[in-house]
Amino acid sequence: AKSDGNGMSGEENAIRLLLAAGEESDPTSQVVSSNLRRAISTAAIGLADRFAATSPRSDEDGILLIPSLQEISRNPDALTILPPGGTSRPTWCDDDIDGLSPGAFAKLIDSRHHGGNKSLDSNGLIRLEQFCADVFDPSKIRKDVVVAAGHSLFYRSVFQVYLPRGMEHISKKKKLVNGGTVMLTLREASVNDGTGSRKEYMIDPNSLVVVYGGFGKHTKG
Repeated sequence: AKSDGNGMSGEENAIRLLLAAGEESDPTSQVVSSNLRRAISTAAIGLADRFAATSPRSDEDGILLIPSLQEISRNPDALTILPPGGTSRPTWCDDDIDGLSPGAFAKLIDSRHHGGNKSLDSNGLIRLEQFCADVFDPSKIRKDVVVAAGHSLFYRSVFQVYLPRGMEHISKKKKLVNGGTVMLTLREASVNDGTGSRKEYMIDPNSLVVVYGGFGKHTKG
């Protein structure tokens, strides 16, 4: 991976941003998650060291639920049981996370944007476009760096739709493994087609960095 201006590789820079290393008051990145429990738990457990360092000192760092990240599937496990705006209570795996104090889990979850399950007239492409719009909407996500905990089918669709059409890449065919982590740059452009202005989104193909796990034969969402 290429080095950034501080001499760090892409992987090192990604880990620094994930863990908010050295940023104990107001991290430069925002952690967001799907409204499904497995994504919320993955974020809390995987980033426990980050939250142990930042949460006692700041109310600014936590896990912001973004409904547009809800998995692309009609299966029952792609539906959330969390009531709109409700408090996310810990399950057995969230109640005793190494590094986090008792009761910390529920305080980490910010459900202000959670309005319940995806609507019946929604579909995957609608939520992909909405998620991209959410990333660039400062009223929802005010940080430029977004750490998004989501689902493998959703993210494979992200790569299929927003990487250049003619580009061959494993992410378009294979899903991220469980816990897989990738860093990328998402770009937004305003396009005027004669009937009005609209937003278009694209992943910078030179920005992709596999931080952990990568892409494999994993098939579950």
